[in-house]
Amino acid sequence: MTRSAPASWDTSDSDHEYDYVRLRLPREVTRVSASMRLAIQAEFGGWELSRVRAYTDGSRRVLLRRRKNPLLPAPEPRL
Repeated sequence: MTRSAPASWDTSDSDHEYDYVRLRLPREVTRVSASMRLAIQAEFGGWELSRVRAYTDGSRRVLLRRRKNPLLPAPEPRL
């Protein structure tokens, strides 16, 4: 589900304090299901919602971020 983000989503921090993950949610994923999945990632993975872009076909692209922690690797969340 990982895809490239729109060009306007700059994920380069000058101080490199965040890890970023880009996700694509297909149109088959309802708003409630997407909300629950992202809430689980926030609760257990430490991710926060940075941006969401909805498209006319019903799909959504999501950018999640979390503060870098030297004790944790930077895994991609799985939805």
